Amino acid sequence: MTIFTSSQKAQPTVALFVSDLHLQASLPRTTAAFLEFLQTHATQTQQLYLLGDIFEYWAGDDDLATPYNREIADALKALQQHGVQIFWIAGNRDFLVGTGFAEAAGLALLDDPHVIRLAGREIALAHGDAQCTDDTAYMAFRAQVRQPAYQQQFLAMPLAQRKAIIEGMRKNSQDSNQNKSDEIMDVNAGAIGQLFSQTGTSVLIHGHTHRPALHVLGSGEDQRLRYVLPDWEYDIETPRGGWISLTADGVLHRFDAAGGEIG
Repeated sequence: MTIFTSSQKAQPTVALFVSDLHLQASLPRTTAAFLEFLQTHATQTQQLYLLGDIFEYWAGDDDLATPYNREIADALKALQQHGVQIFWIAGNRDFLVGTGFAEAAGLALLDDPHVIRLAGREIALAHGDAQCTDDTAYMAFRAQVRQPAYQQQFLAMPLAQRKAIIEGMRKNSQDSNQNKSDEIMDVNAGAIGQLFSQTGTSVLIHGHTHRPALHVLGSGEDQRLRYVLPDWEYDIETPRGGWISLTADGVLHRFDAAGGEIG
C-alpha cells in the first residue's frame, strides 16, 4: 500500500521534522504510515528530527521488550544505519525515553529547546508544551514529573504498575481537557516571544498543539516565523499527518498526510 506521493525537488532535503505521531499498537495504519515514511522520505534526507509525542506514552526504557516498541526502535535504527542522523526532543507523552531507547534506536537526545544551524538557517526546535503557560494545571504537573527525583522514583516501580498509573493519568487528562478552552490549550504568545529571545532565532518549529500552521509574527527585520507540526492519525476516514522539510537552499516546506506540499 502506497500512502505518500513522490515529487521531484530541485534542492536536496537536508532535514525532516515530525512530531505527535502518538504511536501505539491499536493504530496499525498510523504505524504503517510512519514506517513507510522512514523507508521512503526519511532515507532521502541527512537528518531526521523527532519533536515529541512520537509514542502515545513511554513507561520506561525497560518497555523495549514489548514487540511493538522494539519494532519502532528497530525501524529507526535501520534508518540510522542507512546514514541518516536522528535526533529526539521529548514530548509530554514520551519524556521518559532515556539512553537505553536512544542507543537501541540509534538516535541522539536533545534538550528542549534546541537550536540547529543547517542550510544557512538558525532554527529553534521545541515540543511546544512548555509554552502552553495559560494551562496552569498542566504546567504544575509538568514541573513535577520532569524532576529527576520524581522520575527516578517512578521508574523504580514495576513496569506494569507504571503503565497502570499512566493509563489513569491519560484518562484524567482527557476528562480535564474537555473542560478547557481552546485558548488555554494553545501556546501563549508571551512564552513564544520569550523562546525567540532565549534562542536568538527568527524561526521556530514545534508540535504539541495539533494545530498545523505557519504563523508570521511581526514584519521586516523583526519578523518571526512559527511553524506548527501536525499530529498523525491514519486510522480514521480522513487521515491527518504531515511533516516539514528543510532543503539545501534554506527553504522550509510543509507537507500534508498524503505527502503533498502545502502552499
